Amino acid sequence: MASHCGRTLRTIHVTKDVGLVMGQGHRSFSSGGKAKKGSKGGAASDAPKASVLSKEVKSSTVVGANILKDGTDPKILEDSEYPDWLWHLLDKKPPLSELQRKNIETLPYEHLKRFVKLDNRARIKENNADKAKN
Repeated sequence: MASHCGRTLRTIHVTKDVGLVMGQGHRSFSSGGKAKKGSKGGAASDAPKASVLSKEVKSSTVVGANILKDGTDPKILEDSEYPDWLWHLLDKKPPLSELQRKNIETLPYEHLKRFVKLDNRARIKENNADKAKN
C-alpha cells in the first residue's frame, strides 16, 4: 500500500502557479556549514585550547567573572577584606526534623525563621496531597 501511494505522489506535477501560491522556493535543512572534503567531523576544532594565561594571573584574579565590555576581571582580595556573612553561606542548615526535636523557645532567631518556613512548606505539601487523593 505504501508503495502505491508513493507512486501516486510521484506522478503529481506541480505547476508554476501552485508554486507561487505555496511560496517562493523551498526550505531545506543544513548542518550549518559545508564540511571540508575528507575531514572527520571537525575533531580538531573540538579539542580544548591551551590556556594563554600565566599561573600568576590565574592565582591573583577571578578569570571569567567580568561581564562588562570595557571592564577587567576582579582581583582576589585578602580574606579579611570580605564580609563575615560570606563565609557562612555554605554552612549546613538544620533540617525540619531536627528543628522539631528542639525546644522552639530556645531556638536562635535564624533557626526559628527556618523552622516556620519549612513547617509551612510541609503543611502545604500535606494539604495538596490530601486534596489530590479526593
